[in-house]
Amino acid sequence: MQSFRKILVYIIPYWTRLALNVLFNFLSVLFGLFSLNMVIPFVGMLFRSHHDAYELMPMKLDFEALINNFYYYMNLLTSNYGELAALVFISVVVIITSLLKNGFRYLALYHLAPVRNGVVKDMRNDIYQKTLELPLAYYSQGRKGDIISRMTNDVFQIEIGVVQSLAVVIRDPMTVIVYMGWLMLMSPMLTLFVLVLLPIAGFIIGHISRTLKPTALKSQSKLGMILSVMEETLSGLRIIKAFNAEDKMRRRFRSLNSLYTRIMNKLYRRQDLASPVSEFMGTTVVIFILLFGGAMVITGNATLPPEAFIGYLGIFSQIIQPSKNFSKAWYNIQKGLASAERIEQVLTAEVTIKDAPGALEKRDFQKEIVFDRVNFRYEDSYVLKDINIRIRKGQKVALVGQSGAGKSTFVDLIPRFFDVDDGEIRIDGIPVRDIRIKDLRALMGNVNQEPILFNDTFFNNIAFGASEATEEEVVRAARIANAHDFIMESTLGYHTNIGDGGGKLSGGQRQRVSIARAVLKNPPILILDEATSSLDTESEKLVQEALMNVMQNRTSIVIAHRLSTIIHADLICVMHEGRIVESGTHRELIEANGIYKKLHGLQMFS
Repeated sequence: MQSFRKILVYIIPYWTRLALNVLFNFLSVLFGLFSLNMVIPFVGMLFRSHHDAYELMPMKLDFEALINNFYYYMNLLTSNYGELAALVFISVVVIITSLLKNGFRYLALYHLAPVRNGVVKDMRNDIYQKTLELPLAYYSQGRKGDIISRMTNDVFQIEIGVVQSLAVVIRDPMTVIVYMGWLMLMSPMLTLFVLVLLPIAGFIIGHISRTLKPTALKSQSKLGMILSVMEETLSGLRIIKAFNAEDKMRRRFRSLNSLYTRIMNKLYRRQDLASPVSEFMGTTVVIFILLFGGAMVITGNATLPPEAFIGYLGIFSQIIQPSKNFSKAWYNIQKGLASAERIEQVLTAEVTIKDAPGALEKRDFQKEIVFDRVNFRYEDSYVLKDINIRIRKGQKVALVGQSGAGKSTFVDLIPRFFDVDDGEIRIDGIPVRDIRIKDLRALMGNVNQEPILFNDTFFNNIAFGASEATEEEVVRAARIANAHDFIMESTLGYHTNIGDGGGKLSGGQRQRVSIARAVLKNPPILILDEATSSLDTESEKLVQEALMNVMQNRTSIVIAHRLSTIIHADLICVMHEGRIVESGTHRELIEANGIYKKLHGLQMFS
């Protein structure tokens, strides 16, 4: 029920539409009931069982009084215009009430449509917003495919399982209540007999539905794993083919898919029990009513005349289908609530990287970045240990060392992609935790080792995050990054779409577009994580010269494996197993005859 209450939160903004849906459903049920009651006088006239004189009785909510007064007016109509006219009148009334019933039913569904689609829209918006807010550490622990599954398939299951079932959950119980109330007026004894049988049927159906939710939860989890494998396959297709690993991936996928199929078979078999069980129970109840009520009519103990008993059965038969619909909807709701639990896990996940209370605004960088006894770990393993460094404004600082030494983690801590476990990072004397995240990250431009581009045009990728950038500014940034020429050679120039992740470009071209994006931002702090690693020799030289120009009068932190690109850095820090083991200029480190000289010698030799 906790999950259902969470869904209701999304429904509340649409309460006016929902109220109109309830109103029109109620009117539809009333006119449907009125139409069904026309069966009683119709049958009575066919068998000529009501030609007696009737006296007009005071109007009150009593079946006997209502029927008496109806027959009074019908006999009046018959005596004036004949029996055929009375039958025509009844037929016209049935047609009109049927039209009103279905018209109000359409209006109810008309007002429910914005509720269904609005809830799903708001839920998707909230999940997407949450994916943007969650820290990078959350995604390193979870599968991207599973997150996508929750945003797509699980939301869809809520739409068809819960929100779509609102029509049934609102209309059908209302139908059952109104019809049962009328049946109680017609024959209290017979209806009490019905009320004894219905809870038994409800208990059996409810017992089956309770087993559905755990199975549905398991199926959604397995589907998330399947989507993860699909995402990994599409991302790594080049490697899969290069290593002839198609059979391995095929076996992995088929194993997951077979397991998912078995779970879904189990789920559908239980779900498909809803209709047969409810129909069987409904038929059983009808037979018992026929036996009980028929015995009352035959023995003369019935308060209902035969034609009213036929009408009673007709009205009760209309309760069976809503009951079946409700039981089926209840099964769907159980599936939807299982998906709601999975979505809730994302929406309630803790956002650990957030602004501190009273966080400070900071629009510029003035003095220095200080790492003060910084320690950081992933789970139980320390990646950075006792980092102490001072990076002054305008300095070009290079980080070198073996893969896994902690270089990328070092630069990820500055914009607070992660928070340190111990120690403190300060910018101009202010701890980064006390600076507004938006202001902190606005001070920095990033160029990553793997260029991250979007399925959009050159212009929009370069101007990403700078919505007010002019075309002249974008072109200037592209020229600095040595990207202008190949952009202009494309079909539509700067307005050419580059494909998913820049798939239409070479590795070097993607990197240069990424560099142009950082150049356009014009930040006071530039972070380059192997920015030239994807470039050919000629492009590397041109971009390196451009970057040197960009880094003038700018604080730059460069991660480099090619030591030739950072020999002019003001400070080179050698990292080994999460520690800074050496630091100094290129000349000082060569003279120190330590790890840096060894790395330099290996690269010179190669």
